[in-house]
Amino acid sequence: MTKIIWMTDPHFQNEGMVGDLNPRTRLKAAIDHMNTHHANADFMVLTGDLVGDDNEGDYTLLATYLAQSKIPVYPLVGNNDDRAGFRAHLSLPDGTMDDFIQYSIDTSEAKFLCLDTHRVGSHAGQFCAARQAWLTDKLSTDKLTYIFMHHPPMDLNLPPQDTIKLQEGDAFLNLIHGNVQHLFIGHVHRPTCGTIRGIPFATLGALSFQAPAPRPVWDWDSFVPAHEAPHYGVLYVENGNTTLQYTQFCAYDVGIES
Repeated sequence: MTKIIWMTDPHFQNEGMVGDLNPRTRLKAAIDHMNTHHANADFMVLTGDLVGDDNEGDYTLLATYLAQSKIPVYPLVGNNDDRAGFRAHLSLPDGTMDDFIQYSIDTSEAKFLCLDTHRVGSHAGQFCAARQAWLTDKLSTDKLTYIFMHHPPMDLNLPPQDTIKLQEGDAFLNLIHGNVQHLFIGHVHRPTCGTIRGIPFATLGALSFQAPAPRPVWDWDSFVPAHEAPHYGVLYVENGNTTLQYTQFCAYDVGIES
């Protein structure tokens, strides 16, 4: 069995607040909870939007926080990230693509692909021909495969978030096939699950702020974070079977400084 901790969207800043949220407090709470209750996990995957606007300062301090993890951490790039800053301060596995933060984690029973869906200058995602070719190559074996990515390749019936999904979603979905067991997706700051073309998927609430439910109707101009507690995912993968437990690691008011 492989046990994985899945976290997403910390929107970490080395100083200051995200609205009324202290992202340093939230990330520390998540790592402390994981270290206390899930230090036996094989690794943690962090699916993008790691930092705010100060790339050098944010990545520098973020690296010290992630170093407190008792298990290996595999970070992904999101729309708020910067590839150069990412590479300068965070550890990446051998075999990472030269031009993209895209790599494979191989275990005895499965392959876990960590994709780069970053599009420079956009909140929406991109999955260009080079990244598609890499994915096609990695899917050329019969090994059971699980995919972690930041941008969803499909609409989720979350109207504001659906406007900033992966722009090459259909091309991506045309590539994945029978040995892909599950998609794990960040970006939307809200837990959802379902199937797309017969393949199960799940999204996850953020370590930072949560997006409100789609009703009552809201848009990006009227966006106000939901007063909901953050959580992370605990994944168990064994013999092609997957269990995802959404785990609340602190109360909503932890890190809220109004």
